[in-house]
Order: sequence, then C-alpha cells, then structure tokens
Amino acid sequence: MVGKLEGRVLLITVSLLVLGLIVVYSASFPLALRLFHEEMGFLKRQLLGMVLGTGLLCAFWFVDYRLWARFSLYLLGLTFAALFLTLIPRIGVGGRWISVGPLTLQPSEFGKIALLFFLASTLAEKDVDDFRSGVLPYLVLLGIFGLFFLSQPDFGMFLLYGALTFFMLWVSGARTRNLAAVGAAGLPVLGGLLALAPYRLGRILAFLNPESFRHSYGYQVYQSMLALGSGGILGRGLGASRAKLFYLPSAHNDFIFAVVGEEMGLVGGLTLILLFVALVGLGYAIGRDAQDRLGSLLAFGAAFLLGFQALLNLGVVVGVFPVTGLTLPFVSYGGSSLAVSLGLVGILLGVAREAEI
Repeated sequence: MVGKLEGRVLLITVSLLVLGLIVVYSASFPLALRLFHEEMGFLKRQLLGMVLGTGLLCAFWFVDYRLWARFSLYLLGLTFAALFLTLIPRIGVGGRWISVGPLTLQPSEFGKIALLFFLASTLAEKDVDDFRSGVLPYLVLLGIFGLFFLSQPDFGMFLLYGALTFFMLWVSGARTRNLAAVGAAGLPVLGGLLALAPYRLGRILAFLNPESFRHSYGYQVYQSMLALGSGGILGRGLGASRAKLFYLPSAHNDFIFAVVGEEMGLVGGLTLILLFVALVGLGYAIGRDAQDRLGSLLAFGAAFLLGFQALLNLGVVVGVFPVTGLTLPFVSYGGSSLAVSLGLVGILLGVAREAEI
C-alpha cells in the first residue's frame, strides 16, 4: 500500500514527467527532423532514459536504503571508474559520456546518487564539529571530482557536487564559519579557472551585460529572454514556439524552460515552478519524519539536489545566473539526467516507505 507522502511524491513526479515528455517533443522536433529525419528522434531517446529511471526509482523505493548505503563506497568507486572511461578515446563520447548499447550515459549524473549515498552514510555516523577529521576529508574527495570535471570540462556539474557536499556537511552539524572560510579560500581558485578558460569569463561578462554580448557569449540568454517575453500570460500555444526554430541553441536541453514560457506563458512557467517547490517541500517533510539519521540525510540531500539544480537552470534561463550547462530535472532532454532525477525520487520514496511501515 502506498503511503500518504509517497502518493503525493508520485503524483508530482508523474506530472513533471508527462509535462517534460510533451515539452521535449515540442522543443526538439525541428532539430530531430534535421538530424534524424523524424519528429520523434529525441523523444524516443528520452523514453529510454525514462525506462532506465523507472528501474532506478523502483530499486531505491523497494530496497531498504540502509542496504544501498552499505555499498556506497563501491558506488563511488564505480563512478570514478566511469569518469575515467570518459577520458579514453573511442570509449568516451564528447568528453562527458560513454556509449552503452543504445544508450549514451553521463557518469557524472549517476555520480550524484553515489556521492549522496556516500555522504549520507558516513556523515550519519561522524562528528563533523572538528574541521580536520570531520570536514577536510570530504573537501579532498570534492577536489578529486574537480580534477575529472575540469578535464571534461563540466564546471556546472562540479558546482552541483560542491553545493551538495557543503549542504550535507552543514545539515550534519559542521560549523558554518568553517564552511564559509573554505568557500572564501576557494574564490582565488575560481578566479584562476576563469582565467584558464576564456569562454567561462565570457559567460560571466555576458551575464553582467547580456545586451553587449548578445551576438556572442550572451546569445543564448538573450534569445531565451526574448522567447520568455513573447509568451505573455498564456503563451503562444503548445508547439507554436519560434525560438526552437534554430534561433535558440539547446532549446530542448538547457534552455527548455524558455520554450515552456513561450508556448505556455507565465501560467505554464509558474505551474512548473510550483511543482518543483512542492516536490522539494515533500522531500524535506520526508527527511524530517525519517526513521533514522541516515534516512533523514538521504531525503534532505535528494530534495536539495533536485531543487538546487532546478534553481540553477531556471536562473540561467531568466538571466539571473551565468550559464552553467545544467539541465532542468525531468523536463530537459537528456536520458541520464532524467534517469537520475527519477532515481532521486526513488530515494525519497524509499525513506518515506520505511517511515510509514
């Protein structure tokens, strides 16, 4: 029998999933016709991600999360192995993906789940009040991930991993001043990374002044805001977006919310945002009522990952944040992203299930 919280989480997840599939088809069919000579080229690939994600959801829902936590170190090891494979020519695809049969998987996406289980399982039994023994080991781990992500390069994913690590440390009781000091010490490193990669600096400059860079680094954001503004209150109508007709790059991926706003208007955009807010709110409720500290940390972390990534993506699309390259969970095209988003929901359901038994 499905519990009350589980039912609400499932309802919101199905709503986001259905909306995402509809919008992926609408936003991608012009490009699909060009690349695959069929309108549903991207949608078919997204459905494969949904099938994989449904399997992950069920695995984390019905298998005790304590069992998964016992294997967290092995999951982390598999993540590093898969990240290493992305760097090998003929195995890695585009520096970030590996090809597995009909699927092209992004190990860094699945690594979010591995990192979450590792952080939750170790922090549940550790006193993080002492910086050297409680915080520093996790910063070293984050640095190792950083080496992989900078070689891909995928600065947006590194930002997400870093935010999750700091959030989990903070929730576990790490001193705020210690975390703030680490963040301040990392600013020179951030400056160095910007200097090493001119395109990152260009994104920052475009963020500060999109009008001046609308034909270069700020092109996507400028076109995104045009699409959002043209949608008005009710939108142009489903399928009627003009931005997706090769004006807006990544219209079916990172910038899919611009298509939502153009076709469904302010009403559709706010509805989507409210669904995310409700899902995150339920995640924190599950964490609050969890049976043990491990379940609580897992639920808080899963809710944070979904909410923070959605916030970053939406902020980029409306011009509040610089471009990060992160997808909108459940909605953007990307089989790995969709599968992991459903897996995170499975973790929430698993924690809720144990609390309601």
